[in-house]
Amino acid sequence: MIYSGHATVSHDSRLQYPPVITSRILESVKLGFADLIFIYRHPLDSLLTNWVWWRTYIRENRIITGISQIYDTTDDLCADLEEHFLDFKTFAQGDLDFFKSAPGPRFLSFPEFVEETELHLQSATLALRLEDFMIDPLKEFSKIVEVMSVDLDLARLVVPPPRTKPYGYLAVRDKVPRFREFINEMDTETKRRIEKIGYDVGAS
Repeated sequence: MIYSGHATVSHDSRLQYPPVITSRILESVKLGFADLIFIYRHPLDSLLTNWVWWRTYIRENRIITGISQIYDTTDDLCADLEEHFLDFKTFAQGDLDFFKSAPGPRFLSFPEFVEETELHLQSATLALRLEDFMIDPLKEFSKIVEVMSVDLDLARLVVPPPRTKPYGYLAVRDKVPRFREFINEMDTETKRRIEKIGYDVGAS
């Protein structure tokens, strides 16, 4: 099981399993020795989460599990993003300056992250969108059970939905003009890839 942004197919990235490892997994899938379950979400939601995660990790040497650990409300996130938008943009561009206080390789740029998601989808035995778990978590989880050939009584199973909010980037887009401009100014190829993996770009 691979979550988007945790292993890379084409680009080396900080704290991610590198292509040399991922390629072995994909080869096993191709040969029928393994199944790959790939879980992903809207790339713009991932971008905001990744920015907050890396910012917290570098500045406070602290690992968080979600944006809600840092911000009580979306308004708090929007205010911080507005104030530190250049920092956000540096991260989204994959600029090493973002990591200057913690030397080492950089994380994926946003276009690279979207490309990696597209590449994983081409090889996945089963691809699951996080947003669909929020609609019917039992239905989506049952797909994993089926691929794994597990004998499980789904009728007695209760699966809670993810704690994150779906399409949270839309509220941020509406409240932070520069983030809206960032979306509108995305390159054509990145927009095409986002649409190809099943999402609206959300520009306005």
